[in-house]
Amino acid sequence: MPDMAVARTVRLGDAEIARIGLGTNRLTHTAEHVELVRGAVRAGIGNIDTALIYAGGESERTIGEALSPFAPGVVVATKGAFRAGQGKPEVLRSHIEESLLRLRTDSIPLYYLHRVDPETPLEETMGVIKEYRDRGAIRHAGVTHVTVEQIERARRVVPLAAVQNPYSVVERTYDDVVDHCLREGIVFVPYFPLRGTDTDAVHAMAGRYHATASQIALAWLLHRGPHILPIPGTLSLEHAKENLAALDVEPTDEDFATLT
Repeated sequence: MPDMAVARTVRLGDAEIARIGLGTNRLTHTAEHVELVRGAVRAGIGNIDTALIYAGGESERTIGEALSPFAPGVVVATKGAFRAGQGKPEVLRSHIEESLLRLRTDSIPLYYLHRVDPETPLEETMGVIKEYRDRGAIRHAGVTHVTVEQIERARRVVPLAAVQNPYSVVERTYDDVVDHCLREGIVFVPYFPLRGTDTDAVHAMAGRYHATASQIALAWLLHRGPHILPIPGTLSLEHAKENLAALDVEPTDEDFATLT
């Protein structure tokens, strides 16, 4: 038995949602993928994560067709300004407008700055997101691939609902960011939560818990902090449901420490 029950939900923006989301960087605009997104939401996934650049815009287009108008309990998150120079206000405005069109919405539930632009002051870039948030076209703001110092600079411009960095049981570069977000009440969204986690230690624990290796890797993240919301990507509804079932796998503190 686990030492303490792990929270199954987290409040992200306006919604209390399950702590397993869906990454969609390979999602293309097909009938099968439209149904995949709808099926994932029906299964209980509440955070659908995309970006302007995913699949050349097809990911956003697919999600827009599948889910627009967005239900109150679904947080669709997208991102803009990935490359150097794209954090300039006029470029980011064009990215946000494109995403609004593709997602078929007047208001994006969660909008991330995809990368801090080395050519533009962070405050200028975040000012554009604040501008759209103030008029309701963005409901909540986030940042990705950032340091603690960058989080605090961004927060001085606009409140942050979420931070998204690479993080997993084997990728621990951003431990300080995870801890900072916990202290500050910001949801931490690890991307690539399963990359490199196919290890002997994970498989050994999977056998003890009658779970898959992916479920153990996700369960470790859920145990790491109540503010963590992994977004494993998949093009299979079966795998999405398997990932969601990681909420039922609760490692003991001892097993958590062993993997840590």
